[in-house]
Amino acid sequence: MRTRIVLGALAALLTLGAPANTAEVAGGGDIATEREFIAKMGMCGQCHGANGTPVRPGIPTIWGQDQAYLMKQIQDFRTKARDAELMTWAAITIHEPELPVVASFFATKAWPARRGATPAAATQRPNGMAVCEACHQLNFAGGATGPRLAGQNYEYLVEAMRKFADGERKNNPEMAQMMASVTPANREAMARYLSGL
Repeated sequence: MRTRIVLGALAALLTLGAPANTAEVAGGGDIATEREFIAKMGMCGQCHGANGTPVRPGIPTIWGQDQAYLMKQIQDFRTKARDAELMTWAAITIHEPELPVVASFFATKAWPARRGATPAAATQRPNGMAVCEACHQLNFAGGATGPRLAGQNYEYLVEAMRKFADGERKNNPEMAQMMASVTPANREAMARYLSGL
């Protein structure tokens, strides 16, 4: 894994040093076409996947998530309201004017197609999940009030719910309170169901 990250960093540095595919932008051009920005998005792809499918199950799918949700998460990583060392570092490398462009970059991508069957998928919706749709929207498709959960990685969902329940993840007090009231077995059943959608 460390080799993959180092190779990704080298690729990003090479991208920064290579001639741009688009014309050089002098003062105030389109951020999304600048070499540094393109390299940063390449770095995101080292974990979140160049095609939107994360390289490991514990990493969330971010392609197609709501722009407002993504923007909040980037800001939370920058301030350590959501603390994850690698993501905090990555978020700090994003310049302030790039923040909405980064969120838009991922929000406008299509949610990646499922790779085969989901072995952990549940066949029945667990009781008590209707309340979750108040924020995560109908069929858990996500929106400005909460991220898409339908089709999200099982391992990521289980761990995110555990972190909320145990008070390790503090950037959403309502989620922390809600998950603290759900048993680990029920959280796992919810994650199985959601990942299978």
